[in-house]
Amino acid sequence: MQMPFCPKLWDRSPVPPANAVAVNGTVVVANTFGLSAPGKSTTLRLFSGTQIDHETGKGKLSAEAPLRGGKKSRHGKASTTTYHVTFVVDADFGTPGAVSVRNGNRADRFFLRHVRLELAEDRSIHFECNSWVYPYRKTASDRLFFVNTSYLPSKTPEALVLLRDEELRSLRGDGKGERKDWERVYDYDCYNDLGNPDNPEHVRPVVGGTRTHPYPRRCRTGRAISKTDGVTETRKHVINLDFYIPPDERFSPGKLAEVLKLGVQAVTHFVVPEVRTLIHGNDFKSMELLRKDLYSKPVQPAVDGQVMEKLKSSVPSHKTYKQVAKAVKEEHPAKFPIPQVIQNDPEAWRSDEEFAREMLAGLNPVAIKRLQTFPPVSSGGKRSSITAEHIKSQLGDVTIETAMHQKRLYILDHHDYLMPYLRRINTLGVCIYASRTLLFLKGDGTLKPVVIELSLPSDGEGDTELSRVFLPASHGTDGHLWQLAKAHVSVNDSGYHQLISHWLFTHAAVEPFIIATRRQLSAMHPVHKLLEPHFKDTMQINTLARSILLNAGGILERTMYPGKYAVEMSSAIYGDWRFTEQSLPNDLLKRGIASSSKEPGGLTLHIEDYPYAVDGLDVWHAIDGWVRSYCAHFYHGDKEVVGDAELQAWWHDVRTVGHGDRQGDQACWLALDSVDHLAQTLSTLIWIASALHAAVNFGQYAYAGFPPNRPTRCRRFVPLPGSPEMTQLEADPEKFFLEMVPDRFTATLGLALIEVLSNHTSDEVYLGQRATSTWTDDGQLLRLLDRFREDLRRVEKRVEERNKDPRLKNRRGPVKVPYTLLFPDVAGQEKGLTGKGIPNSVSI
Repeated sequence: MQMPFCPKLWDRSPVPPANAVAVNGTVVVANTFGLSAPGKSTTLRLFSGTQIDHETGKGKLSAEAPLRGGKKSRHGKASTTTYHVTFVVDADFGTPGAVSVRNGNRADRFFLRHVRLELAEDRSIHFECNSWVYPYRKTASDRLFFVNTSYLPSKTPEALVLLRDEELRSLRGDGKGERKDWERVYDYDCYNDLGNPDNPEHVRPVVGGTRTHPYPRRCRTGRAISKTDGVTETRKHVINLDFYIPPDERFSPGKLAEVLKLGVQAVTHFVVPEVRTLIHGNDFKSMELLRKDLYSKPVQPAVDGQVMEKLKSSVPSHKTYKQVAKAVKEEHPAKFPIPQVIQNDPEAWRSDEEFAREMLAGLNPVAIKRLQTFPPVSSGGKRSSITAEHIKSQLGDVTIETAMHQKRLYILDHHDYLMPYLRRINTLGVCIYASRTLLFLKGDGTLKPVVIELSLPSDGEGDTELSRVFLPASHGTDGHLWQLAKAHVSVNDSGYHQLISHWLFTHAAVEPFIIATRRQLSAMHPVHKLLEPHFKDTMQINTLARSILLNAGGILERTMYPGKYAVEMSSAIYGDWRFTEQSLPNDLLKRGIASSSKEPGGLTLHIEDYPYAVDGLDVWHAIDGWVRSYCAHFYHGDKEVVGDAELQAWWHDVRTVGHGDRQGDQACWLALDSVDHLAQTLSTLIWIASALHAAVNFGQYAYAGFPPNRPTRCRRFVPLPGSPEMTQLEADPEKFFLEMVPDRFTATLGLALIEVLSNHTSDEVYLGQRATSTWTDDGQLLRLLDRFREDLRRVEKRVEERNKDPRLKNRRGPVKVPYTLLFPDVAGQEKGLTGKGIPNSVSI
C-alpha cells in the first residue's frame, strides 16, 4: 500500500520532501549456483510513466531504494530469494512506468526475475524482468525494465518515449570492438568462425555476405580475428562455451548444467564403444552384434575420467563444472536406450513400406514432393534415365498418365543440389550418389517405392552423368542391390535433414529474427512480447552448434557425408530459400502435396494419410488463429501497421541485413503493409521456431538411433555386375551392407549427438505456455492465450484419435511407432526422449 513517508524507512536522503509518500514492493531474484546475492549495495529507482521531469524529458525519477531482508522462496520449480524495497516519491509522482536497477556488487551478476509494486486501492504494478544484472562497475549504467504493459510506439506514454528510444539505441551498439560478457549488444555477422585458416586442413569459406556464399547472419561477437586472413574469428578452445552472446540469450544456470550433463553422457556413450573399436575393430560384424554393442550395458565405468578433465578446460566457470560433475556422478549413464524403430520388430525397418512411410511421418517429412513431370528433369533441363518401362508394371492397372493426373506419383529428389559437389565429396573417402526415388500412392493410402536412380558425375569434364536404375526386389541378388540402393537414398536424406531441414531452415533461419527483434522492437512492443518465448535459448544453442557441430573438423563433418563441404552446400541451397514458403500451407502447395481449396482450412491434401501435414495443419491453424487475434487486439487497421516505426525498422533489418542475401528476391518476403501480412509473417516465424523444429528434431533418436535405418555416409558404392564386389555381396549380403554404411566410430559418434538433440530438457516451455502468468497485465490477451491453449488441447485429442485408427496405416507403420512429433503437450509433462511435445523455441 502507498503510505505517508516515514524517515525510518528511508535514511539515505538527508532532506526528504515534505509531501513524500512510500511505495512498497518486492524484488525476486533467482538463486544462482556459485554467485553472490545482490546485497544491500544494490539499489533501485522508479521512473514515472505519467509525470514528466521537464529538465530531462523523461518520467520523474525517485530516489534510490536499497533492498531489504532476503527470504528464500520458490517461483514454480525455481529456487528464489524475495527482497523488500521501499521507494520514496513525491505525492504527484504519478504511476510508475519503469524501474532501474544498479548492481552494487564488485564482481557477481544476479538474475532478476521480477519486481512488483503495491499501490493504493489494491492496485499493483508488475515488471517482468528475467534478465541478468551485471555490476555497475562493469556496465557503468543501470539496468532498465519497463512496466508489463504493451504499447505501440505511437501510443507510448510521453514520459517513457525517451527511455524507450535510449534502450533500443543501447541494444544496437556501435558495431565496434569485441563484446564483453556483460554487454547487451545485438549486431550481425557472417559465419566467419567455422574454419581455421592457420590450419590448411581446416580452411573453410566464409558464408554470408556474398553472392557466391549467401547465408543468414549470426550474432556478432567482435572476437579477435585470425592474423592469417584478417577475416576469420579465432577461438580459445576446441569446444567453445565462452562465445559472446548477449546475457539475456544465455541458458539459465540450471539449463547450462543440464545440457553439459547431457553432453558428458553423450561423450561417455561414445567413449565406451570407441574402446571396443580399438579391441574388436571398427566394423560391426553383424546386425545382432551391432544391437548388442550399442544398446547393452557396458562393463566399463559409466563416466570416463578423461572426458571430465577435458570438460574442465572448456567450461568458463569452475562452479558450473562442479555442478555438472555432481549431476553426472549421481545419474550414472550406462548405455544407449533402444530406439523406437526396432523396439517392436528388429527387422521391420527394412521393408519398402517403412522406407516410404518415413518420408511422411519420420524425422524428415518435409522433403517429399509430387512428381510434376515424367521422367524427372533436372534444373538444367537434363532428363532422368528412369523410363516408363521401369515403373509401368508396378502401378497395377493404372497408367503413368493416369497416375500423374490422379496425383499419385511422388519423388524424393536428392539430385540437383548434390551433383555439383559429388566429385569433391567423393574425394573425402566416402562413396556418395545423387539420388531420385519415385513412389506410387496405393489405394490404401500408403506409398510404394517403384524405382531408385543413383547418379554420379562422369569421369570426364562437364556435366555428363553416369546413372543406374534399381527396381524393387525382395530376393536374390536383385533384392540385395535394392536394399543397398535404399541405404544410399537414406544417406542423402540424412544429410539433407540434418544440414538443411533442421539446421538451416530452423536454427540458422530464426537467429536473424531474434537479433532484429532485440535491436528494433522495444520490450514494450506487442510484437516483441508475442515473439519473446519463441526465441528462448536459440542463440546459445546456435553458438554451441558453431563450436562443436558445424566447425571445421566438428561432429557433423565427421559423421555426415558432405564432410568439409557441408556448410558450403547448405549455403547453395539457402540461395533459393524464401521466407514466404516456410509456412506449412505454402510449403505443401510448393511441394505439390496439396492444392488450394474452398473447403475449411483452404487446402486439399493429395496424400490424405500424411501425418506430418495432417497434424501440422491443425497446429498451424491454432497458431494462426492466436496470432491474428493478438494482432487485431493492437492494430485496428492497416495504417497502424504501416505507421509503426519500430515494426517497419524491424522488418527492414530482417530483410536487408539479417537475411540480406535474399533481399533481391521480391517473392521471398511479404510487405508489412497490412494486418493480414503482419499476421502471416508472425505465424510463419512462430511455426518455424516451434512446430517445424519439433517435427524435424525430436524424432531423431527414434529413427536414426538405429544407424542402419538412417546411415549418414557410405563407404562403398553399389557393386557392378561381374565385379569382385558383387561376388562379395552375393557371398555375405549382411557383411557387405555393414561394410558400406558408417563404421563403429562414426555411427556411435553420430548416435551420441542425436541422443542429446532428441531430449526435452526440464525447463522446456511448450507451445501455448508462458514461463510466467504475469507476462502481460492485459486481461484480454490472457483470455486469448487461454483460447489458444484450448485449441491445442483439441489438436492433442485429434492426434490421439488418429493414432488409434487402424485405417491410417502411415500413423504407425510396420515398426509400430505412433506419430506424436506434433502432439503439442500443452501440459508440458514430457521430458527426455519422448518423441512428443512442441517447445516454443529452437531450444536444442
